[in-house]
This record gives sequence, structure tokens and C-alpha cells, in this order.
Amino acid sequence: MCGLVALLNKGHEEVKEEVVAAMADVLGHRGPDSAGTYVDGPLGLGFKRLSIVDLSNGTQPMSTIDKKYWLVFNGEIYNYLELRSWLKGKGHKFETKSDTETILHLYKEVGKDVPKYLRGMFAFILWDKEERLLFGARDHFGIKPLYWTKSARSYAFASEIKAFLENRDIEKRLNRKSFGHYLTFQYVPDPDTMFDNIYKVPAGHSFVVCDDKLTLTNYWEPSFAPDEGLSFSECVAKTREVLSESVKQHTVCDVKWGAFLSSGVDSSSIVGLLSQEERIKTFSVGFAIPGYNELEHARRTASFFGTDHYDYEISAAEYLKELPNLIWHQDEPVADPAAVALYFVARLAREHVKVVLSGEGADEFFAGYNIYREPKALEFYVNNVPDGMRKWLGKMASMLPQGVKGRGYLLRGAEPLVSRFMGNALIFSEELKADLLVSGQQYEHPKSITAELYRKAATLDDVKKMQFIDLKLWLAGNILMKADKMTMANSLELRVPFIDKKVFEWAAKIPTKFEVCNGTTKYVLRQAMQDILPSDVYRRKKLGFPVPIRVWLKNEYYKWAQELINDADISHLVNKKFVLNLLNEHRAGRADCSRQLWVILVFILWQSILLGKESASGMYSVAK
Repeated sequence: MCGLVALLNKGHEEVKEEVVAAMADVLGHRGPDSAGTYVDGPLGLGFKRLSIVDLSNGTQPMSTIDKKYWLVFNGEIYNYLELRSWLKGKGHKFETKSDTETILHLYKEVGKDVPKYLRGMFAFILWDKEERLLFGARDHFGIKPLYWTKSARSYAFASEIKAFLENRDIEKRLNRKSFGHYLTFQYVPDPDTMFDNIYKVPAGHSFVVCDDKLTLTNYWEPSFAPDEGLSFSECVAKTREVLSESVKQHTVCDVKWGAFLSSGVDSSSIVGLLSQEERIKTFSVGFAIPGYNELEHARRTASFFGTDHYDYEISAAEYLKELPNLIWHQDEPVADPAAVALYFVARLAREHVKVVLSGEGADEFFAGYNIYREPKALEFYVNNVPDGMRKWLGKMASMLPQGVKGRGYLLRGAEPLVSRFMGNALIFSEELKADLLVSGQQYEHPKSITAELYRKAATLDDVKKMQFIDLKLWLAGNILMKADKMTMANSLELRVPFIDKKVFEWAAKIPTKFEVCNGTTKYVLRQAMQDILPSDVYRRKKLGFPVPIRVWLKNEYYKWAQELINDADISHLVNKKFVLNLLNEHRAGRADCSRQLWVILVFILWQSILLGKESASGMYSVAK
């Protein structure tokens, strides 16, 4: 895993190597093992390497023997040996054993179709000296980040936004539209970022810069296509087969590796499959608060599989102490409390290994989120109560206090799926936004993000529509963004066997009736893994990663949050009085406002660190 940058000046102005090197240096945490730069007139490439495969010969930027093509590449290609063999049969000569060189030769053979052939996680940029064009791509699901921006003088690309901020041509400005979407989703959906004029290359897209013009191309689009002719036993057997093969592919490397282990089905399935082959190292974190500590569950699972297990208990004080530094690492505000916990487990793992496997993606691929049970729960109500009556009942329910039994059911039943489901997170409703934002503040409705996705999923049932929305938004914008940034903050490579092209091609065929059934979710996956999982793990309800923000904001974090809000330069965006009222309502126990408050608090820190002039460390006093 690595950090890359590219700078392409417009016209014929030469790139200064020291500028490229300075941009790359900011990404040193992504690649502490070696560094390199390459300059060719208006083009500059910079690289920081974390050595995983072919440790002695994988130095980048890498070129073909004839020096016509130059490449910087972040990621792992799991079918590179297969591609290498195919290319050798076509007469290609290789100098290394790295997957990086495979991409270079593949470009010589198939041109801009390169990403269609790749199985893995990747972000790469390739300079074609003969055609004088810059070509690059981001992997199918967005496992690896890739950003771009432009100025009057140049185009720039990087693994992290902070590399751009070293270039004086790039202005740091808040994207007001993105701020509005962040309030809804707790992250900024692709292709925008929280910075004006800085963008993500979307998942499944490639780009070309030629003649001072950038063109983006969607080379792959995920598509659910349930095969109702499949039997349940076929679905179970094939799921076990494809996941076992993917896990095997994801363990190819030349360094020590291990796995994250929580108390749930996803990570336990990965660990179970790995443990069938050899004894492995596993890593967990938890919190010393009842209901928020999965460590004992993880220890029992580790004992069941016979792993070398390591864990760590996070305190409220050290969680908050690390928060500003980790927001710097994230580049953008991602207000998922689990992001910080992920940093701690990555830090623990890096003491022992250089690569870890984890269970991200199982919920989106195999219908694992509890919210996916909602369409079935609402089915009788929606089919038997007229629309007008449901809307009236929903209006009446909205007047009831939060927490009243049945209120949420009536509210959800009053709206069609396209109106009520914006993805796995819906933080500030449109009504709350109206109270939160200062008068005259303009923002787009979240439907501007989801409408096109719902159009693409129009023929699917409601559960598959929800999976598609989450795969395109939640997975790329939240799950994978925090996974990459928090592990790379510790120079640790994270691999995600569920998020694999072949795994998805199979998962997309499984009918919903076999996934959300028998009072649970992810039923096919549970059955496929049943014989290798402890019985309590197999039956465990989806928990996510519980972090006690709700408790801490009432107690240890209350004063910190109050002072942070009062001192923050946010009055041009939001009504501070309203935010402070949310905090006091939460402390008094009259409402659970923890998620809304965390979104605002993370934004305040982000604005000071990334848009302001403050350093990430030592900015704010924390709970003692």
C-alpha cells in the first residue's frame, strides 16, 4: 500500500521536482519504506512505498524497459500472476515479480481497457510519453482513494487531499453544497469533497488528461441481477466457494499478515477461513463501558479458532486526544465514531504485522444491515392501508415525542422508499436542517444524490435497491474511506476479501428471499459459514462497531463539546444556539442527539485543521 501524486502542467511549463517531492512527503505515513520521483517536462510523478510484494524490486515510479510508459500505483492486484502469464504468452518480457509491472505491460497490450482486466484494489496513474497523455483509474468499488484538482496552471492527482494543500496554486475553500450533504450522510458522497474544486475519481472510473482536458469514463458499474431459479442449497454452497477462493487470493504477500476480529459474522468468517490453513494473528479493540465492549466475545472467538490474539481497551480520554490527528488523516470530515476505533485497532495490529484482512463489504453484498428488514416489516401496512391514510397517520406520528412506540413505524410507512431511504446513515432530516442552518443558507436535497441511483435500480425489489444505494454511497463514502485512512495512518495495509469483483458477481445473483429471512439478515452467508463459526457468532444480530459517544457526550465530553461549539467559527453556517440546545437535550436524556452532535463536532475540528492554520496535534484540551 502506498501514496502517490501526479502533477501535469498545462501547456509546456516544466514541473519542478521539489514541488512533486513536497507533495509526496506529506503522504509519508502511507509509504515509509521508500520514495521516488520522476519528471518529464510538464509531468511529475511522486511516490511513497509500503513494501508488500516483491520487496526488493517494486520501486516506483516504475517504467517499461523502453521508458515509454511510467507508472505510480497504490493497491494490490490479486490476479496479476494470471495476467502476467497471459502477457508472457504474447511476448512481453518482465524484469520484476511485482504486480506494478503487470499494469505497465497490460497497458501496452490493451490500452485504456486496463482496469477491466484487474481484480483487486487499486488507484494508479500512468504517463504515456509517446501520446503525451496521463491515464489513471480507481478500482471497481473505491477501496483505494484517488483525488484530483485543477488550477489555472495544472492538473494534480493524489492519494490524499492534504498533498494538494502543499501546492500554493490550490486554494482551500469550503464546498457549501458538500456541507449540506454531509449533514445528511455524515460524509461527502462521490465525486465531490468538502473542498471546493477538489474531487474524487469515482469508483469504477478511469480518466485521461490530454491537450489540457480531463475526461472521466465509467468503465464498470455494479448491477444486482437476482436469479430466482437458484435453490437455497446452491446459494449456500457457491457463497462458501467464492469467499474461500477470495480469502486465499487476499493472503498473497511477502510480509507478515493477520486479521481484525470483532464479535460479528463478517470478520469471524474471514478468520475462520484463514484458520483452516494456518495459525494467524487477530486484533480487537473495545471500550470499558457495558454494552460497548466486544472484547470478551472476540476473545472467545479467537480461542475457538486458536489464533494468537491481541486486544486493547480504549479510554474516553485517549479517544478524544487522538481525534484531531485522525481528522487530519481523514482529509474530509467522516463523522463515523467507529473511524477512531479503527485507528486504534490498526495501531495495535501494526505492532505485529504489515497486512490485515477485514470483513468490510459483507453487509452491502449479502444484505446484512438490519434496516434491510424494513420493507418486509412494512409490507402488510403498505399493502392494506391507502396512501392518503398512511400519509395522514405519518403526519400525526410526527407530532408525537421521540421514543413513543410505533412512531417510527408510522413515519416510515407514510413515505415511499425513495423518500425515506438515503442510505445507511440519515443524520439531519430536512426539517432539522431548516432549524440548524442559518437563514439564507442554500443546500441541495439529498434526493439530488440518490435519484439517479434509484433510477438505475428501478427494476429491483426494495431490499436490492437499498443494497445498491449503500454500495454506491455508504460503502465508498464511509466504510472504505475510514478503512483506508485509519489503517494507512499506521502504515498498515488493509485487505477486504468480501469486496472482490468475483465475490460481487456471485452475490448479485442471490435472491432476496434467501438473504433477509428467518428473522435475520445475511442468511445465506450465515448458513455458508455455519459449520466453521461458533454458534453464538452465527446467530448474533448485526451490531456494527459500538462506540460510546452517546454516553460520553452526556458525561466526559459534555464540557469539551460545549466549549468547542461556543468557540467555533461556524456562525456563518449553522445556528449555534440550536446546536447547544441539542447538546443540552442530549445531556438531560430527553433525546438521543449524539449522531447529530458528532457530525457538527467533527466538522468544527476539520474546519480548524484542514481549512485553518492550526496543527492537528495539541489543538484542544480533552477529557481527563
